[in-house]
Amino acid sequence: MATTTLTAQNFEKTILEGGTVFVDFWAEWCGPCKRFGPVFEAASEQHQDIVFGKVDTEAEQALAAAANITSIPTLMGFRDGILVFAQPGALPAPMLCEVIEKVQALDMEAVRAEVAAQQSGGSAGSGTLAGSEHTR
Repeated sequence: MATTTLTAQNFEKTILEGGTVFVDFWAEWCGPCKRFGPVFEAASEQHQDIVFGKVDTEAEQALAAAANITSIPTLMGFRDGILVFAQPGALPAPMLCEVIEKVQALDMEAVRAEVAAQQSGGSAGSGTLAGSEHTR
């Protein structure tokens, strides 16, 4: 499966309905983004059961701002509509594979329980629901 272009119009629907979704926030002028692009594309071909989306931060500035993107490339991973991984920087292929495996292996009942606890305790923090600690 090739990567999907994500925009403000289809981002939320893709995240909520996609199961496991990885999103690459990038820009054409960004050298590290250009190096990471083929790695991300290759992963999309190897993992047909996962949605791989790309957000052009120049074309989708409001979407990038809403996602709190301050550095590119930034990779985000979602499971069942919950942000479970977020990290700036271009990952080499072996590290991306490791992240994909860890996100796929998450115990989503435990993640949902943690999200519920954070929301009821009012300590949701910076806007990320589950944060990147689940995959580290």
